[in-house]
Amino acid sequence: AGRGAAAAFLRAWSWSARLSGAGKGGGGGGSIREAGGAFGKRQAAEEERYFREREREQLAALRKHHEEEIDHHKKQIEVLQKEIERHKYKIKKLKNDDD
Repeated sequence: AGRGAAAAFLRAWSWSARLSGAGKGGGGGGSIREAGGAFGKRQAAEEERYFREREREQLAALRKHHEEEIDHHKKQIEVLQKEIERHKYKIKKLKNDDD
């Protein structure tokens, strides 16, 4: 369960890098951008905004996932501590019965 959110984040990050033209031997990210001008600059800015927002969403989801995991483990600790106390009580009772 812990790896799913991280894997989704990495897939999306890798996908965004490919769309931006990264790793294509110096490619600029598409013919409209290469043509230059206001339209190309606007498109590049919109893409950057989109990917920054996606990254923020994914990081928030990953943070939430880890917080939920922490809460789950804290609950498990409480249950196990109660079990330990229950067993200690039984041991103590056995010792008293033995006397």
